[in-house]
Amino acid sequence: MLLAVVAIVFAVLILLSMPIVFALGVAGVAGLWIGGYPMQQLASALVSGSQSWVLLAIPAFVFAGNLMERCGMSHALVELARALIGWVKGGLGMSVIVVAYFFSDICGSKMAEVSALGSALMPPLTRAGYDPRDSASLIAAGTAMGMLVPPAIFMIVLAQVTNTSAVALFVAGFIPAVVIMLCLMAVVYIRARQNDWPVDSRPSLARLGHAALHAAVPMVVPFVILGGFILGIITATEAGAVVAGYAFLAAKLYYRNVSWREMAGIAYDSAILTAAVVFLLAVASVYQYLMGVSGVPQLLGELLGPLKTHPWLFLIGTAVMSCLFGMVLEGLPAAVVLIPVVFPIAEAMGIDPIHFNIVQTAAVGIGLFLPPMGVGLLMALRFANLNVGQHFRTYVPYMLALFAGLLLIICIPEISLTLPRLAGLIR
Repeated sequence: MLLAVVAIVFAVLILLSMPIVFALGVAGVAGLWIGGYPMQQLASALVSGSQSWVLLAIPAFVFAGNLMERCGMSHALVELARALIGWVKGGLGMSVIVVAYFFSDICGSKMAEVSALGSALMPPLTRAGYDPRDSASLIAAGTAMGMLVPPAIFMIVLAQVTNTSAVALFVAGFIPAVVIMLCLMAVVYIRARQNDWPVDSRPSLARLGHAALHAAVPMVVPFVILGGFILGIITATEAGAVVAGYAFLAAKLYYRNVSWREMAGIAYDSAILTAAVVFLLAVASVYQYLMGVSGVPQLLGELLGPLKTHPWLFLIGTAVMSCLFGMVLEGLPAAVVLIPVVFPIAEAMGIDPIHFNIVQTAAVGIGLFLPPMGVGLLMALRFANLNVGQHFRTYVPYMLALFAGLLLIICIPEISLTLPRLAGLIR
């Protein structure tokens, strides 16, 4: 009864267009009041939900990503990718996927990534004769795949709410992202053959060298993150500080196209986003407390008991729920509302925490770009001046590729676990 009231209050407030973080907080307070729980629990939950060392990485990565996007690093990555593979059949489309992979490594926010890639890639795709529906599909699917490439804010929040290592989660995301990238590139190749997509001319050595030189600055970031984690010399929080410092130096010493006023604006925007994330974690702690005292994990454990011998079915079920959360409520609410409830059940089934979190990260990333409501998809369509109905049929093969990659990640745990195991982060 109590949880039904909380759910109804939350749903009504969302329908009234109240921001999710406030709707979640009001619903939690209503649950405490109706359930007769002490209101002191509200203050305790708000504090405990926002106290974690790893959360310090969020403002650093957000600032670094926003600053790198402002510097125009995405354009350098586009030029390098086109020089490397733009001359093969479907090469320009494949370069979109490759750029999305590497740009995710320097941009912690999915919406910022969609905006940057849309503005950088839509014009050359249009000039090359690509159908706008395919162009939007490439940008949307590539960015959905990039959810798995650290540093992602979602991964940091997920590590916080499941009490797992953010570093292990970061390292685990690289190979699963490659798996989905290969699935998408296969679709691009097939569509390129079917539709006779144009190709770039073979680049000269001078052009290739010029592109590699300009892309060297952003390409350093993934090696710093992955190398630092594998060598065990930096934590997730320290990696955020290193990347933010690197972005600052690159902006001021190499690109020199960001004024101090713009720098202050970027810092302000990063602080606003960080505050929103931490506030969401804080109010979600009230909700998680209500779930715990109401016995929801135990109830779900009993209901899902028959799946204990088939963990992959459980992972598919939770991945579907995460996709729906990502489509309807965006990514972070899924991390703070859904994952804490089902994570203990996954542990009881013997599912590795890192594998479980990677599956949910991939699922939420896909959900953000699912029609008809995925906010990431709607933003990508805006760059192509399309609506969901005009775009849907063209997007189906790309969605199938995303789900095929997700299914491979679910059924083959070693895709997620090999790299962190080699790095000594897990057993």
